[in-house]
Amino acid sequence: MAEKDPDELAGTEQPFVSHLVELRDRLIRASLAVLVCAAVLFFYPGPSALYDLLAAPLVAHLPAGGTLIATNVISPFLVPMKITLMAAFLIALPVVLYQAWAFVAPGLYLHEKKLVLPLVVSSTILFFLGVAFCYFFVFGKVFTFIQSFAPKSVSAMPDIEAYLSFVMTMFIAFGAAFEVPIAVVVLARLGIGFAIPVSTARQVMESLIKEGRVTRGWIGVEPRDLTPEIAKTLDLRVKQGVLITGVVQSGPASEGGVRPGDVVVKIAGAPVTNTPQLLNAVAALKPRETAIVSVQRGSDALDIKVTVGQRPPSRPMSVER
Repeated sequence: MAEKDPDELAGTEQPFVSHLVELRDRLIRASLAVLVCAAVLFFYPGPSALYDLLAAPLVAHLPAGGTLIATNVISPFLVPMKITLMAAFLIALPVVLYQAWAFVAPGLYLHEKKLVLPLVVSSTILFFLGVAFCYFFVFGKVFTFIQSFAPKSVSAMPDIEAYLSFVMTMFIAFGAAFEVPIAVVVLARLGIGFAIPVSTARQVMESLIKEGRVTRGWIGVEPRDLTPEIAKTLDLRVKQGVLITGVVQSGPASEGGVRPGDVVVKIAGAPVTNTPQLLNAVAALKPRETAIVSVQRGSDALDIKVTVGQRPPSRPMSVER
């Protein structure tokens, strides 16, 4: 039996109370960073100056002599203070994110650290870019468009609280929109894709033309991506492939000899390294066609002949696990 690789996290476990103590310390440090930045901003440039800066895109497009108004007694004090705290949080964000990273990093494997750290840094930069794009470009266009539609009998005097709410909504919306590349990378790493291969689209089109319906291959398995952790836990010889966690009884794979626990590495000679690849490779096969499914079973590499079937109508199926 192959000797298992030592676990990176072995011996690093800590009591639950220790985690709570560390979480408290990290939260205190992050809060102190925000408070220090808020204190500096309070004295320079000051809450009023920060609000004037935030309101500048709107004020520049108001009619001559137009200003913002406060409809609540406490708004002239409360709104600038909110903006000061928001600006302090954004300035202190690198410290806040570092404290969050320092708290979770000891529980991550090396390959997870290599993925998470760049994502955290890039997502922060992209969010700031989204906010800057909204402030310097979008606001000017939006306010110009709105004022061009305002009747001459209407004097535009926006409320400062309403303006703050609008600005926050827009900042969050554009910041989140700039996070789309990060979401795509994460989904791709999880094996979730949105692009349809040309071969699949062509097969669907030809099937519709010839038979009036879509017929795609099916072998009756429940697949799961093979991760390094699963491969280590199950002591598998292969590190890439798709783990079969279940086989539909009397289905094509079951009849051919595929068993739960097998790791599929090829379908009809095409390598598969994740679940979408396996599903696309099987779907590209024609029903009643015989395909070779290459699997790793323990220490044995097997080529199993499977007669591809067509997925039966939706109904409960017995699955062997």
